[in-house]
Amino acid sequence: MTNDQNFITKINSLNDSKTFKMLGISPFAVVTFMILAIAPIFMNNQYILHLYASSLMFGALAMGFDFTAGFINIVNFGYAAFVGIGAYTAALLVVNLGISPWPAIIAGALLSSVLGFFTGILTLRLRGMFAALMAWFLGITLMSLASNLVDLTRGQLGLNVPPLFATTDKTPFVYMILVITAFGYVCFRKITSSNIGLAFRAIGQDLEAAHSSGIDSTKYKVLNFTVSCFFAGLVGGFYGFFVGIITPAMMHTRVTVEILVIAYIGGRGSLWGSLLAALLIIPIFEYLKPMMEIRLVIYGLLLIMVMIFYPGGLAQLYQNMLDLFKLKQK
Repeated sequence: MTNDQNFITKINSLNDSKTFKMLGISPFAVVTFMILAIAPIFMNNQYILHLYASSLMFGALAMGFDFTAGFINIVNFGYAAFVGIGAYTAALLVVNLGISPWPAIIAGALLSSVLGFFTGILTLRLRGMFAALMAWFLGITLMSLASNLVDLTRGQLGLNVPPLFATTDKTPFVYMILVITAFGYVCFRKITSSNIGLAFRAIGQDLEAAHSSGIDSTKYKVLNFTVSCFFAGLVGGFYGFFVGIITPAMMHTRVTVEILVIAYIGGRGSLWGSLLAALLIIPIFEYLKPMMEIRLVIYGLLLIMVMIFYPGGLAQLYQNMLDLFKLKQK
């Protein structure tokens, strides 16, 4: 037996491990998060650390978006608004009531999930584009409220958020968003690898067949939507303290589109592909700042290219390479 075959055998044995099965994750994911945790040690530049944290944040948001779009086939065009709800709630609780930032972030996530629950009940009985349009309309409404409730949110002037850490070093923020991302990934994987995940896939692939199998599609879609919105609010709470100021612009549809493109390039239904795509795309776009006026055009072109030439995104590319590698070992 060759060294490559021994390596594959070891990986397969790890995949069969009870611990990994219990968590619903793979050894590959564990190694990836370990690498992501070690990487900041070699980053001495604050700008690079800020960029790294931003990439992880967008990857986490795209992962939460993919949890809905990739499994129940519902595109939440109001996703950025739920991120904004988490951010504004956490910031207002800290600024106006003096609550500690940590429970305030959790409160923001809970409010986002509650709003997502009621939004799901109202919209997810609809199908396809109708549900997406209702979510988009809600996002616009929430952004308008954030702009017009000047006495509460300061409108377009922006709401200043007090610092979370007693340092200007970005490293604590990197590890904070990394913990949030890892938490989200493990939860999403655990859910999608369970019977609930099977119901999600059935609904996303063929709604009529799911109904004929006795699956209550509305119940499962609302559950999925609520969990996704909770995670969006959790990342939103982080965003406010990370950036230091919140404006209604963070709830704009173009932010949702950026998250959508990252999720689709990563590969729908893969979850981890969204994180990989963000780590590649966000730094590239940061270095292309002079072209930011046509950012959405570039995002659109990337999305079209992926959908035409590689619909499965980076996750499909990885799987194809893995299958080819295994084929060569036979």
